[in-house]
Amino acid sequence: MKLEALRIPAPLRGFDAGDAQVFDVTLAGDRIDSIVPSAQQKHARGTLLSALVEAHAHIDKNYTVQDVGAAQGDLFTAIDRMNKHRDTWTGESLRLRMTRALQDAWQSGTRALRTHIDWVQAEPPAALPVFEALREEWRGRVELQFVSLTPLDLFADLAAGERIAREVKRASGTLGAFVYRNDGIVHKLGRVFDLAQQHGLGLDFHVDEGLDVEASGLRSIAQLVRARDFKGHVVCGHACSLAMHDDAVANETLALCAGAGLHLIALPTTNLYLQGAWDRTPVARGITRIREAAAWGLRASLATDNVQDAFYPYGSYDLLETFGLGVQMAHLAPATDWLDTITVSPARALGLAWDGRIAPGCPADLVLLAATDEHELIGPRGRQRTVIRAGRILERTNPEKTQ
Repeated sequence: MKLEALRIPAPLRGFDAGDAQVFDVTLAGDRIDSIVPSAQQKHARGTLLSALVEAHAHIDKNYTVQDVGAAQGDLFTAIDRMNKHRDTWTGESLRLRMTRALQDAWQSGTRALRTHIDWVQAEPPAALPVFEALREEWRGRVELQFVSLTPLDLFADLAAGERIAREVKRASGTLGAFVYRNDGIVHKLGRVFDLAQQHGLGLDFHVDEGLDVEASGLRSIAQLVRARDFKGHVVCGHACSLAMHDDAVANETLALCAGAGLHLIALPTTNLYLQGAWDRTPVARGITRIREAAAWGLRASLATDNVQDAFYPYGSYDLLETFGLGVQMAHLAPATDWLDTITVSPARALGLAWDGRIAPGCPADLVLLAATDEHELIGPRGRQRTVIRAGRILERTNPEKTQ
């Protein structure tokens, strides 16, 4: 298969492009065979991306908003509603909702997805065996990972923390925690690091998901990574409070994060909905400092987070919709320079075998967009796409028809 006259965004190029901006790409089987400058440098026919990577989702609780209601911007109201609704979850209801999420992501061009699974007590949640079964069923289509989402305070119970870590290890997962202004935060985080080191687990935190200037969990995590010389992957999602910190303090924190090799994930849809005022036009946007992080060499990811639940009552698993909102919220321009936020950066955060950079010999798992320049990326026409998996066209999809 030959794909002609396509733009490949600079952050996704794993080859020497020279002065060329438009390329012809030849596929051979399930790999890219060659990439050469196109004779049509002034007239691109589309934009080529590596298949998308979803670094932070919650497929255990999506599509529940009709049962629980929207939380109208209150994070802890949403948490309380989901805690009550969780008691009604069955293997069958979980499987239906989780499968719907994976089908949506697959049709949109996603090749890998990491979901957080609510894990609020020592015993494994009902969603875990459902996830494990789906991970096998979807193998070869969407690579699935999970994180145990546990309140940080639960790790103060040593036996509970040990049981969670053992089960996460058995199920080949990542250890996680919800971290926000906890008493004794450094000690409790230290316990999570202890468990990760003892069991050989990576870490993935919900951290500082609020606009409280006193929240500093991100800084504590970065300091612990360096103090412990922790070698595993450490991912930090949200970090909304960083936007409220004084510039000097925020830059010190980002320098620590970059030095610690942290992966930062911004969640524009949920945090735009949950953070900021609801009794007037919100000024604070609820998104972390993506541009400032990049200045320190820390390339953030953009991810979906919640879909149609109490935390965010709208949305889908089309990462290009998330990307479009993130571009506008964080003023990421030119937009094409930030397409690594849904491809390369999340692939590295998840430790995938392929980092998503396009080059001869890489997998032919691609998304061909109709957009021919950065300004068309955000609109519905530009988001029209052809999804290519293992060198074969999956389906020509329109994002408005993948619900």
